[in-house]
Amino acid sequence: MTRLTDHFTLEELTQSETATRRRIDNTPSPAIVENLTRTAQTLEQVRALLCSRPVLVSSGYRSPALNTAVGGAANSAHMTGLAADFICPGFGSPLEICRKIAASNIPFDQLIQEGTWVHIGLAPGGQKARQQVLTANFGVGGTTYTNGIA
Repeated sequence: MTRLTDHFTLEELTQSETATRRRIDNTPSPAIVENLTRTAQTLEQVRALLCSRPVLVSSGYRSPALNTAVGGAANSAHMTGLAADFICPGFGSPLEICRKIAASNIPFDQLIQEGTWVHIGLAPGGQKARQQVLTANFGVGGTTYTNGIA
Protein backbone atom coordinates (compact mmCIF):
# COMPACT_ATOMS: atom_id res chain seq x y z
CA MET A 1 0.00 0.00 0.00
CA THR A 2 1.11 3.53 -0.75
CA ARG A 3 0.23 5.77 2.17
CA LEU A 4 -0.52 9.38 1.13
CA THR A 5 -1.38 10.54 4.67
CA ASP A 6 -1.96 8.91 8.05
CA HIS A 7 -5.44 7.68 7.15
CA PHE A 8 -5.57 7.59 3.34
CA THR A 9 -3.80 5.43 0.77
CA LEU A 10 -3.30 5.81 -2.96
CA GLU A 11 -5.14 2.53 -3.45
CA GLU A 12 -8.33 3.70 -1.73
CA LEU A 13 -8.31 6.94 -3.71
CA THR A 14 -7.97 5.07 -7.02
CA GLN A 15 -10.02 1.90 -6.44
CA SER A 16 -13.12 1.45 -8.54
CA GLU A 17 -15.45 -1.51 -8.87
CA THR A 18 -16.50 -0.18 -12.27
CA ALA A 19 -12.87 -0.01 -13.46
CA THR A 20 -12.24 -3.55 -12.24
CA ARG A 21 -15.44 -4.93 -13.76
CA ARG A 22 -14.88 -3.20 -17.12
CA ARG A 23 -11.10 -3.66 -17.11
CA ILE A 24 -10.47 0.10 -17.30
CA ASP A 25 -6.95 1.22 -16.39
CA ASN A 26 -7.28 3.73 -13.55
CA THR A 27 -3.57 4.25 -12.87
CA PRO A 28 -2.79 7.90 -12.06
CA SER A 29 0.22 9.78 -13.45
CA PRO A 30 2.81 11.21 -11.02
CA ALA A 31 1.18 14.67 -11.35
CA ILE A 32 -2.20 13.21 -10.43
CA VAL A 33 -0.65 11.39 -7.45
CA GLU A 34 0.54 14.83 -6.26
CA ASN A 35 -3.05 16.08 -6.53
CA LEU A 36 -4.34 12.98 -4.74
CA THR A 37 -1.91 13.74 -1.92
CA ARG A 38 -3.47 17.22 -1.62
CA THR A 39 -6.92 15.64 -1.65
CA ALA A 40 -5.88 13.17 1.07
CA GLN A 41 -4.51 16.06 3.16
CA THR A 42 -7.87 17.82 2.84
CA LEU A 43 -9.67 14.61 3.80
CA GLU A 44 -7.45 14.48 6.92
CA GLN A 45 -8.74 17.96 7.82
CA VAL A 46 -12.31 16.76 7.21
CA ARG A 47 -11.70 13.68 9.38
CA ALA A 48 -10.37 15.85 12.23
CA LEU A 49 -13.39 18.18 11.88
CA LEU A 50 -15.73 15.17 12.08
CA CYS A 51 -14.47 14.14 15.52
CA SER A 52 -11.75 11.91 14.00
CA ARG A 53 -14.37 9.47 12.73
CA PRO A 54 -13.36 7.30 9.74
CA VAL A 55 -14.04 8.87 6.35
CA LEU A 56 -14.99 6.25 3.74
CA VAL A 57 -14.09 7.23 0.18
CA SER A 58 -16.32 5.79 -2.55
CA SER A 59 -14.71 7.64 -5.46
CA GLY A 60 -11.43 9.49 -5.81
CA TYR A 61 -9.38 9.57 -9.00
CA ARG A 62 -11.14 8.60 -12.23
CA SER A 63 -9.28 8.18 -15.49
CA PRO A 64 -11.12 9.82 -18.42
CA ALA A 65 -12.36 6.39 -19.56
CA LEU A 66 -13.64 5.56 -16.07
CA ASN A 67 -15.24 8.99 -15.69
CA THR A 68 -17.14 8.40 -18.94
CA ALA A 69 -18.15 4.91 -17.83
CA VAL A 70 -19.68 6.20 -14.58
CA GLY A 71 -21.37 9.19 -16.25
CA GLY A 72 -19.16 11.80 -14.59
CA ALA A 73 -19.14 15.44 -15.66
CA ALA A 74 -16.89 16.19 -18.63
CA ASN A 75 -14.85 18.63 -16.50
CA SER A 76 -14.90 16.52 -13.33
CA ALA A 77 -12.19 17.29 -10.77
CA HIS A 78 -12.05 13.53 -10.18
CA MET A 79 -10.08 13.23 -13.45
CA THR A 80 -7.27 15.39 -12.07
CA GLY A 81 -7.25 13.73 -8.63
CA LEU A 82 -8.70 16.83 -6.99
CA ALA A 83 -12.02 15.40 -5.77
CA ALA A 84 -13.40 12.69 -3.55
CA ASP A 85 -16.86 11.36 -2.81
CA PHE A 86 -17.25 10.05 0.73
CA ILE A 87 -19.39 9.32 3.75
CA CYS A 88 -18.68 9.40 7.45
CA PRO A 89 -21.40 7.32 9.13
CA GLY A 90 -19.75 7.63 12.53
CA PHE A 91 -20.34 11.39 12.41
CA GLY A 92 -23.70 11.74 10.69
CA SER A 93 -25.59 12.12 7.44
CA PRO A 94 -24.11 13.67 4.30
CA LEU A 95 -26.26 16.75 5.02
CA GLU A 96 -24.79 17.09 8.53
CA ILE A 97 -21.28 16.56 7.16
CA CYS A 98 -21.76 19.26 4.50
CA ARG A 99 -23.07 21.72 7.05
CA LYS A 100 -20.05 21.08 9.29
CA ILE A 101 -17.51 21.46 6.45
CA ALA A 102 -19.25 24.55 5.01
CA ALA A 103 -19.04 26.24 8.43
CA SER A 104 -15.34 25.38 8.82
CA ASN A 105 -12.20 27.02 7.46
CA ILE A 106 -11.29 23.99 5.32
CA PRO A 107 -10.46 25.30 1.83
CA PHE A 108 -12.42 23.64 -0.98
CA ASP A 109 -13.43 24.56 -4.48
CA GLN A 110 -16.75 22.70 -4.41
CA LEU A 111 -18.70 21.00 -1.67
CA ILE A 112 -21.76 19.14 -2.93
CA GLN A 113 -24.43 17.44 -0.84
CA GLU A 114 -25.16 14.53 -3.18
CA GLY A 115 -27.95 12.91 -1.16
CA THR A 116 -26.28 9.72 0.05
CA TRP A 117 -22.69 11.00 -0.12
CA VAL A 118 -20.57 14.16 0.00
CA HIS A 119 -18.43 15.43 -2.88
CA ILE A 120 -15.47 17.66 -2.07
CA GLY A 121 -13.37 19.16 -4.85
CA LEU A 122 -10.20 21.23 -4.64
CA ALA A 123 -9.02 24.07 -6.85
CA PRO A 124 -6.09 23.34 -9.16
CA GLY A 125 -2.70 24.41 -7.78
CA GLY A 126 -2.24 28.17 -7.89
CA GLN A 127 -5.97 28.89 -8.29
CA LYS A 128 -8.20 30.39 -5.63
CA ALA A 129 -10.77 28.01 -4.17
CA ARG A 130 -14.34 29.15 -4.91
CA GLN A 131 -15.82 27.74 -1.66
CA GLN A 132 -18.90 26.84 -3.74
CA VAL A 133 -21.56 24.95 -1.76
CA LEU A 134 -24.21 23.08 -3.75
CA THR A 135 -26.99 20.54 -3.36
CA ALA A 136 -27.52 17.95 -6.10
CA ASN A 137 -31.08 17.37 -7.28
CA PHE A 138 -31.59 14.10 -9.12
CA GLY A 139 -34.41 14.07 -11.64
CA VAL A 140 -35.63 12.36 -14.78
CA GLY A 141 -33.85 14.87 -17.01
CA GLY A 142 -30.54 14.53 -15.17
CA THR A 143 -28.88 16.12 -12.19
CA THR A 144 -29.25 19.82 -11.45
CA TYR A 145 -27.59 21.80 -8.69
CA THR A 146 -28.85 24.52 -6.40
CA ASN A 147 -26.73 26.90 -4.38
CA GLY A 148 -26.41 26.16 -0.68
CA ILE A 149 -27.24 23.09 1.34
CA ALA A 150 -30.86 22.02 1.34
